[in-house]
Amino acid sequence: WKLVPVAERVALCRKAVECFVSHKDDIAKEIAQQMGRPIRYCGGEVNGYAERALYMCDIAEASLADHALPAKDGFSRFIRKEPLGVVLTAAAWNYAYLTAVNSVVPAILAGNACVLKHSSQTPLCAERMKQSFEEAGLPAGVFDILHMSHADTAAAIKDPHTAFVAFTGPVKGGDEVQRAAADGKLIGVGLELGGKDPAYVRADANLAYAVENLVDGAFFNSGQSCCGIERIYVHEQLYDAFVASFVEEVKKYKLGSPLDAEVTLGPCVRTGAADWVRKQVKEAVAAGAKALVDPALFAANKDGTPYLAPQVLVDVDHTMSVMMEESFGPVVGIMKVAGDDEAIRLMNDSSFGLTASVWTADEQRGTAIGNSVDTGTWFVNRCDYLDPGLAWTGVKDSGRGCTLSTFGFDHLTRPKSFHIKNKQA
Repeated sequence: WKLVPVAERVALCRKAVECFVSHKDDIAKEIAQQMGRPIRYCGGEVNGYAERALYMCDIAEASLADHALPAKDGFSRFIRKEPLGVVLTAAAWNYAYLTAVNSVVPAILAGNACVLKHSSQTPLCAERMKQSFEEAGLPAGVFDILHMSHADTAAAIKDPHTAFVAFTGPVKGGDEVQRAAADGKLIGVGLELGGKDPAYVRADANLAYAVENLVDGAFFNSGQSCCGIERIYVHEQLYDAFVASFVEEVKKYKLGSPLDAEVTLGPCVRTGAADWVRKQVKEAVAAGAKALVDPALFAANKDGTPYLAPQVLVDVDHTMSVMMEESFGPVVGIMKVAGDDEAIRLMNDSSFGLTASVWTADEQRGTAIGNSVDTGTWFVNRCDYLDPGLAWTGVKDSGRGCTLSTFGFDHLTRPKSFHIKNKQA
């Protein structure tokens, strides 16, 4: 497969995307059934899959081209990006296709073979991806799927054929992947391990715009997004108005069955996931926080089930789990700050660093603040979006490595130097 010209690999991957998108309606329903996202939004993931895959197809030939060195009399020299071999992708359920496509398509484009191990929550997503590659005519053995337990996955990582592991999941899982990969082997791993992503609303922010986008950033997919907004810092001059408007916007959600086209907030993926958020909220309130959304406004909210009303907390601080540990659910804490310095300090006071955002009318100042924030992606007046032209990466416990963009190919290849003497004496 690595000897197939890049242009041919690109053509096959484009065809696979076309085949995948042709099943959009069925795929959307399956997403809702498997992990609980409201069906009205599930087609968006199919679109996102296509956007990322096609962008990587667009840049593949240029990104994977040989790097020629300056002319040297009597010699030809260049560096080629050599595929690693077999890439094992372990993808997550929350965005089942997006967490997979980030490494699967670039790996195949780069000349690797790829094996996908998907979450047990979303097994049909792996089947759909295999179907699309088969329909496109990808040669047998270039892409395959395995439904495996954690123990079997560890064995697959240790298998001598596995040359690289791309993992999306919790920090504990990332640690286990690193340990398995280091057990008698020297292979690379890419880890995307989640976040506790902050937003800072400056005094000059467009209030209505910031509220609308941050509510969506916090509660879309029931807050089950690695780069979702989990904590918000608002300048004291805007704080009261922001909180009041934010709460009213949150109250507009309709909680219910993901298969109901009118529902805008689905259940958490499991009852245990909802219970973790309930625990965080309860502990925060006991420590002095105020919950501003009455769960009774959401008829489907019920203890002992994955159906959980959205919640907004104020009077929170960094002694509380809800502001420090990943919630991965429909809750957000909001704190008042005096200015940029305090906001920067609080944003950096985290073991995570996937994305962070600032909301301001001063684009230059907003960009400058980003230089002081420890994060993989810095947004100005945007959040919770992955642009495939940019490197998707994290710092601290949010992981290591990089997917997408031209830099993503560097982690799925190795440099191979060619040193050719043109004339022999």
